[in-house]
Amino acid sequence: MAPEIARKAAVVAANGKRSAAAVSRRAYVTFLAGDGDYWKGVVGLAKGLRKVKSAYPLVVAVLPDVPEDHRRILRSQGCLVREIEPVYPPENQTQFAMAYYVINYSKLRIWEFVEYKKVIYLDADIQDFLNMFFRDVYMPIPGVYNLVLAMLWRHPENVELDEVKVVHYCAAGSKPWRYTGKEANMDREDIKTLVKKWHRKFHLPPEVCASQSSFEIC
Repeated sequence: MAPEIARKAAVVAANGKRSAAAVSRRAYVTFLAGDGDYWKGVVGLAKGLRKVKSAYPLVVAVLPDVPEDHRRILRSQGCLVREIEPVYPPENQTQFAMAYYVINYSKLRIWEFVEYKKVIYLDADIQDFLNMFFRDVYMPIPGVYNLVLAMLWRHPENVELDEVKVVHYCAAGSKPWRYTGKEANMDREDIKTLVKKWHRKFHLPPEVCASQSSFEIC
């Protein structure tokens, strides 16, 4: 019996190693550039993934201009910080492009993360309130799984705020870590509710909150 028990134990151990290897080859990825305050969004994203008990790491692709103190904060949140080289589009293609969109070309470097079998890219201003990714079956998803805030005033009839699982804080002035409520549409009660939810759910320390904000959320 002892050899059989040992054999089964070895099989279980081997399967465990294979499972761990499979997990390690999957990741969430986000992108960070510059010395601005977007790192606060990455902190919120990392906390959000922990809240939903994600089994996969958050890899942060950073450009060389991201300061070391920002990188240190991200590592303290469990992020895997990986520096990438910028990608520049041809000069004759950028004369009408905003600098922000030129920077986004560097996200193409994520395709070089070949050590991962599968990755999910998430902008730093997204919050996942449900561990919904890495499913085996892919299908179109309703707006509650990617609420773009402009839907609140453009198509309110299509929004069920209480049912929302994933929020994309992409409207001008909606970033929770720098929210003031002064920009267009940002004084709406539904916007305030979502900003408060971002802060309260992830318990960000006061130093992470926008010191200039007139909206009491920290």
